[in-house]
Amino acid sequence: MSAPELGAAFIGAGMMGRAHTSAARQIGADLVAVVASTPESSARAARDLGVREGAASLDDVLGRHDVDVVHVLSPNALHGAQASEVIAAGRHVICEKPLATTAGEARALADAARAAGVVGAVPFVYRYHPMMREARARIAAGGSAVVSVDAHYLQDWLLSPDDDNWRASSEAGGASRAFADIGSHLFDAIEFMTGQRVARIQALTSRVYDERGGRPVANEDIAAVLFQLDGGAPGTALVSQVAAGRKNGLVVEVHAREEAYRFEQEDPGRLWLGRREGSVLLERDPAVLSPDAARLSLVPSGHPMGYQEAFTAFVRDAYDAIRGGAPEGLPTFEDGARAAQLTEAVLASAASGRWVDTPAGRA
Repeated sequence: MSAPELGAAFIGAGMMGRAHTSAARQIGADLVAVVASTPESSARAARDLGVREGAASLDDVLGRHDVDVVHVLSPNALHGAQASEVIAAGRHVICEKPLATTAGEARALADAARAAGVVGAVPFVYRYHPMMREARARIAAGGSAVVSVDAHYLQDWLLSPDDDNWRASSEAGGASRAFADIGSHLFDAIEFMTGQRVARIQALTSRVYDERGGRPVANEDIAAVLFQLDGGAPGTALVSQVAAGRKNGLVVEVHAREEAYRFEQEDPGRLWLGRREGSVLLERDPAVLSPDAARLSLVPSGHPMGYQEAFTAFVRDAYDAIRGGAPEGLPTFEDGARAAQLTEAVLASAASGRWVDTPAGRA
């Protein structure tokens, strides 16, 4: 028998609305309602995104009996209160990162979801590229300690002082921008691939423009981070939203004693394997991949897979968890709380010039 259809609602209809609704539609959810900034915007978003109706508010959504899961896609400053309201109503929730704009609020959400017995998931979707999973499996099975990590996440969409977005506002976006927005993805990938936690951090941050769109800017454009894994390996990471020519350059290169592994999000169908006698490009082919990587290979080898396929795989796993499953590697509110902890550590280190511990375990 097929799994029962889940009813999904969406709070926010901006950039991420299409990715979330497309994923939910592909896996057979009932797209019940969407809430945008105004009733008119909600109606328009429902038409554009193929959702059954535009709702007036989150309260209206939670009053419906046909909504099982709510996707929170609103500006960052609204995540905590909205996700908390969904949890209090006993509904499952997928909340965009950052889960909250403070580590304390993110921790409270993770605890609340656990206490309520609801699934809380955060879209760290780069975990869902099969070759990311393949790197993780090989590192875990290699029997060779990780000795260093080199990573970066580079974009250029805020390159010009004329480039503006609500994320550049501390009120809407939070105290951190570049790290909270994309550095959180990068460090989730680092910890996921290596199977280790980042134990301590020393960071520098930089703001290239103090004004955007005629408004003052207080959060950072760039974060450079020196870190150490709990296994002892050092690492470097550069995060920037003002790197000319880079559109979405997430790269993680992990060096073990016998072999290195490099995953590039802009070329996700390949995994670079570095060896002393020469490097190898491993192509995505379910026939030769680890079981977890093979299950995420949704199309045959030689057929490109990209961001939307990874996003759909994430939503499929989240919905599987809602139905009682235990999918491997699902990023939960615990991972969202961890990202908030690392974000605050980066800001604290940049302010003090000192190392900041980021202990493993509960974020």
